[in-house]
Amino acid sequence: MIIEPRMRGFICLTAHPDGCAQNVKNQIAYVKSKGKIDGAKKVLVIGASTGFGLASRITSAFGSDAGTIGVFFEKPPSEGKTASPGWYNSAAFEKEAQKAGLYAKSINGDAFSNEIKQQTIDLIKADLGQIDLVIYSLASPVRLHPVTGVLHRSVLKPIGSTFTNKTVDFHTGNVTQVTIEPANQDDIDNTVVVMGGEDWAMWMEALKNADVLAKGATTFAYSYIGPEVTEAVYRKGTIGRAKDDLEATAFKITDSLKSLEGKAYVSVNKALVTQASSAIPVIPLYISLLYKIMKAEGIHEGCIEQIQRLFEQRLYTGKPIPTDDKGRIRIDDWEMRADVQDRIKTLWEKATTENLTEIGDLAGYKQDFLNLFGFGFDGVDYTADTNEMVLVPSI
Repeated sequence: MIIEPRMRGFICLTAHPDGCAQNVKNQIAYVKSKGKIDGAKKVLVIGASTGFGLASRITSAFGSDAGTIGVFFEKPPSEGKTASPGWYNSAAFEKEAQKAGLYAKSINGDAFSNEIKQQTIDLIKADLGQIDLVIYSLASPVRLHPVTGVLHRSVLKPIGSTFTNKTVDFHTGNVTQVTIEPANQDDIDNTVVVMGGEDWAMWMEALKNADVLAKGATTFAYSYIGPEVTEAVYRKGTIGRAKDDLEATAFKITDSLKSLEGKAYVSVNKALVTQASSAIPVIPLYISLLYKIMKAEGIHEGCIEQIQRLFEQRLYTGKPIPTDDKGRIRIDDWEMRADVQDRIKTLWEKATTENLTEIGDLAGYKQDFLNLFGFGFDGVDYTADTNEMVLVPSI
């Protein structure tokens, strides 16, 4: 079939297998170009199929020659219907790992469930014995709680008062005002259950109890802080409460891993175009301004550049991992530079539909968004008849 992007709001309903494969190959080439990292050799990535999770799996495998197990929840293809991009990403990753002689297996299912946790433990026991590094990178809007059976849904809302500010429709470039009503307590509680640290802690407890964590095992999850302009809807909103919970959970997990001399960290990453961030009002406008500035300064990073730097310059330097006063690894340092943020504040006030293509990088935002779904890559013939029925070898 000829596969073209079909948009509905902030999601794309199709994905291109060859484009997704090219995306994976590009990321692998970048990691290999930066040289070897003396990192973990047996790695579990929970949320391994897109974004930071995929970049973490690629960096572990092709930077440190690690064997990896990836857990994700993706839609496989069917005749005449494409798979979700994470499925094609994972298929391409496994293919490239096999070529390189690296162990790589994947599990597709609800990572919040006890069943997938047990399936993962069984696979570790059978193939790897124990894990050195666990990366928790889930990004889901809903969670079926494995104990209560309740389905929780997260929301993107401010807390305390109505929020009104600028946003952009990145498809059209229209800059408008958006108003979001404040969350109630149920909204906050549900968002924390879905996006907070409880499931991360459950994973680590299950892995520890099953004796599949190696001595000195490390785990980390990803978070975001961001600037003042987005804080009402992000860090001081419902998502922020969930991130606070996630960050607090790192200390609890570290305590639980003391007998193994293990540690848990949260890495605060930069703002990037992801399926999740595209759904948050204000964030696309902020990112388009941020990209323009960071590219001009020569400090722009995509997911793979960010994670490769995290591994090489923070996690595996042979020295203690540097953290801020709240125990967090900060790899958002270039984004949060005072000069960068001061320029964004100035541009934010000026931003309109008419001038955004000049003062922002809306084209770069759109390109990155298309890339998420395997579109817009050089070297891919998008006019060619393409086989949508690509399988993940280990599934």
